Amino acid sequence: MRLKINLHFLIVLFFCINNVLSAQMLKLKYDADTFWWFGVINHGHLMPLNEDYKVNLYGNIYGNQAQPLLLSNQGDVIWSDQPPRFEFNREQLIIEADGIIYHDKPGNTLREAYSFASINYFPPSGKIPDADLFRQPQYNTWIELMYDQNQADILQYAHSVIENGFPPGVLMIDDNWQEDYGKWDFHPGRFINAHMMIDSLHQMGFKVMLWICPFISADSDVYRQLNYEGLLLRDSTSHSAIVRWWNGASALLDFSNPKAVEWFGKQLAALVTHYQIDGFKLDGGDPEYYRNVRAFKDISPNQHTELFGIFGLKYPLNEYRAMWKRGGQPLAQRLRDKQHNWEDLKKLIPHIILQGLCGYPFSCPDMIGGGEFSSFLNLKTIDQELIVRSAQAHALMPMMQFSVAPWRVLNQDNLKAVKEAIHIREKFVDYILEQAHVSAQTNEPLVRSLEYEFPHQGYQDIQDQFLLGQNLMVAPVLEKGKSTKQVHIPPGLWKDSKGKLYPGPEEIEIDITISSLPYFEKSN
Repeated sequence: MRLKINLHFLIVLFFCINNVLSAQMLKLKYDADTFWWFGVINHGHLMPLNEDYKVNLYGNIYGNQAQPLLLSNQGDVIWSDQPPRFEFNREQLIIEADGIIYHDKPGNTLREAYSFASINYFPPSGKIPDADLFRQPQYNTWIELMYDQNQADILQYAHSVIENGFPPGVLMIDDNWQEDYGKWDFHPGRFINAHMMIDSLHQMGFKVMLWICPFISADSDVYRQLNYEGLLLRDSTSHSAIVRWWNGASALLDFSNPKAVEWFGKQLAALVTHYQIDGFKLDGGDPEYYRNVRAFKDISPNQHTELFGIFGLKYPLNEYRAMWKRGGQPLAQRLRDKQHNWEDLKKLIPHIILQGLCGYPFSCPDMIGGGEFSSFLNLKTIDQELIVRSAQAHALMPMMQFSVAPWRVLNQDNLKAVKEAIHIREKFVDYILEQAHVSAQTNEPLVRSLEYEFPHQGYQDIQDQFLLGQNLMVAPVLEKGKSTKQVHIPPGLWKDSKGKLYPGPEEIEIDITISSLPYFEKSN
């Protein structure tokens, strides 16, 4: 029954109808034994909440996926149909929304709370994204080529993957391969024969994805066509809105208009048919770009983001960074761009754990070593150890993605350590795919916290270990210059990579080297 009151909480409500709080506000008294996870993926390192926290999700998902969802370790589920405003402090928790707020307590654990939320608000589809996203490392051309995406260098990058002993996988050609934003064909000056390039990449064993976005350059012939047809978002004067984003100022397709969706679909279908493109990296779509615009349908900025996510479901080979309320769907969700520093490396695990708790299990933890190209312009400022530890952290996550070329920036010892991490992944790739299919049927997170699997044992704040499914625990090294690592062994019997058994619960200290990726398999 909804709004179950227990001894832990004081619930303040207004206009309660049919067990549903409809006054747009819910207040809960702070309880030191209750830990909360809120559905803002880019804030995962702040979860569970233990300090003052205030956000407004209307028109803002903080650059990554989000859900209007709160879960607690005591089994609480709070959901809002509309983007909520949320505040937490050591006195109370307040959630407000311009629609119905639901509060349920289906159990007494984080896992029971998540299971209820999944079933009721984002049920599983039964499908996974293209299996090749999991099967081999992914490669993205962004760091090496930046805005100079061109045929010769893309082919050279792909050849270097193989020549340096890395397995071919999905290759993503990033921003600026196209003629212009909205003109989705290869730039003729940088791609002499795109057909030949794609054929060559396929022959080498790669699948090819192209970066795309919903923006339209305002000084292009495509803009004039779409403006005339009314397929762009409008401003308050009914002219096509010009929106500032990270690449300048552009118009935006109106995905609430079926004709705009049809037009965009035809552009991508032409790429698939003409060049045999395998899939798309769908960038942008953040709700902040949809504020203060007029559309074919009167919907919120967040719903525009959701519609962009729905569009991508037709492509099994996909990737998104921004997403709203599309949990349970076969969409590959990338974490927000990480900087080339140890602080951001430490965020990978809590962020990817929160992805799972929001129904986004098919996770890609950004690019190995970080996704900010400016960090790799000067070889003297590159932290080789950081790249190695980043590759190791990725290796037993659902997906791993290279962009900066390890063979360009690493010495031989560190390059060898990265290859060893890939070999570890190859050992578990069947298990990873098996768990992905299980998640598609059950919506269970692929990456899980110890608190999720072993509730109420003081594990809620552990952010440097994770479980992949139930049977593989991973404890990557996330600090520079370490020769030992503390590992929490949860209840059960766990076997390390050398076959040594550890009964839990206990805390152990293990020795590590540059090639160490500590992991433990659950023993029967």
